[in-house]
Amino acid sequence: MSYHLVWFKRDLRLHDHAALWHASRQAPVLCLYIIEPSLWRAADAATQHYQFLRESLLDLDLAVRKRGGGLRIEVGEAVDVLGRLWHEAPFAALYSHQETGNWLSFQRDLAVQRWCRARGLPWHEFLQFGVVRRLPSRDHWQAHWETLMAASCLEVPGCRWIDAPSPPMLPEPQSLGLNQADPPQRQRGGRRPAIETLRDFLFQRSGFYRGGISSPLSAPTACSRLSAYLAFGCLSLREVAQATRRQTDALPPNDARSAGLTAFVSRLYWHCHFIQKLESEPELEFRNMHRGYDGLRETEWNPAHFQALSEGRSGWPLVDACVAMLNHTGWLNFRMRAMLVSVAAYPLWLHWQPVGTWLARQFLDCEPGIHWSQMQMQAGTTGINTTRVYNPIKQARDHDPHGHFVRQWLPALRRVPDAWLFEPWRMPAKLQQQCGVKVGVDIPEPPVDLETATRQAKVRIYAIRGQAEVKAAKAAIVDKHGSRKRPMPRRAAKPVAGAWVQTELEC
Repeated sequence: MSYHLVWFKRDLRLHDHAALWHASRQAPVLCLYIIEPSLWRAADAATQHYQFLRESLLDLDLAVRKRGGGLRIEVGEAVDVLGRLWHEAPFAALYSHQETGNWLSFQRDLAVQRWCRARGLPWHEFLQFGVVRRLPSRDHWQAHWETLMAASCLEVPGCRWIDAPSPPMLPEPQSLGLNQADPPQRQRGGRRPAIETLRDFLFQRSGFYRGGISSPLSAPTACSRLSAYLAFGCLSLREVAQATRRQTDALPPNDARSAGLTAFVSRLYWHCHFIQKLESEPELEFRNMHRGYDGLRETEWNPAHFQALSEGRSGWPLVDACVAMLNHTGWLNFRMRAMLVSVAAYPLWLHWQPVGTWLARQFLDCEPGIHWSQMQMQAGTTGINTTRVYNPIKQARDHDPHGHFVRQWLPALRRVPDAWLFEPWRMPAKLQQQCGVKVGVDIPEPPVDLETATRQAKVRIYAIRGQAEVKAAKAAIVDKHGSRKRPMPRRAAKPVAGAWVQTELEC
């Protein structure tokens, strides 16, 4: 019997799933997920990503089985798995969402495309986000995005299912070469916790969004915390956007939640704006957006500086506390992420690519398009953005003035007086003895003088920015990647069905 194969990737849901909806119109469907060893061996993959995926797959399989079907899970490279299924019983068409992932997934999709063409097999790909493949110009991108977000969410279709083995057997992370620790307080995967998080944000926590997302103290509850669920597709961006706008319309103007949701929905646009950069130029994962910055940091890699940063022993308390929080939760708010990259790129003078690979493993919600675009923007290699340099001492005083966050994540600093908390290496030896801590042992010293190293970094960056040929090359980058954002309409067309978030750019 002829059937349609629905290939799930980073779209682990049934609701508002265009590939499943269209595949089910004409034939029975077989739902497939492929655990690809090459992707899990990649430098940007981590145990926490795989464990979140497993939880999401089990939740998805349960949802399919409740409707009389099942999710077939195979281990192997995509072309090999598709070849096995084709040999068992040829399918009439392949359906999936478009994916803007890392370079490996891009190459995988090209290989699948060649495999399908060799067999005359149609591969139908549908939009997952407001990202346009083979985009000719940014000029009309916003209108395209608004049209997609205003379209009705797709209900879960009634399907004729092809049977799948039950229950699915999922390999352990170690068998895929994943040996990192799984953060004990990371979010759990699946559609059900995603919906709970969305509802909690819309009806409760959104009141703290404005003014709450910058501080690492308030951000864990003030931020939407939907980014991981969007990155893995447990929620569709459209359903979150529409749910947000409905809730905004239902609230009185003076409700703090209304102001928070209005601020939040304005950021949803930027989610796709940044992913579009990687879609239009996949090389941004490893190549400077502005080629005039090639060679700026690449040949001066300092392993000691990177080790101090990645092990949470940079000596700057807020930086080290952020690394500790990442290790424990897999999440950090956007301002603190930007500060980490800024510290790496300027005073420590580290090239953004290996730092970005490390952080990709640390962020449970890593969305490649947002991640690599932000890495380059914060490191100053886009050539079109304002140089952003975050002083970790000033950031601590602004966003953790009483040191609660720093003391929560760095136990050694709990005995340090407030006056020395953000610059503990300056503490006199006698006071160290009184506090029972020792600089260089319990408290690391920064590897560089912050003020001097930052000033030198700025001089080098601005020297390149000032070159005539570098200035001249900006226009082409703006044309390809620059925003054409205009004020968005107050509300989109009312959706017919469905309940729509990675951003902050948390998101």
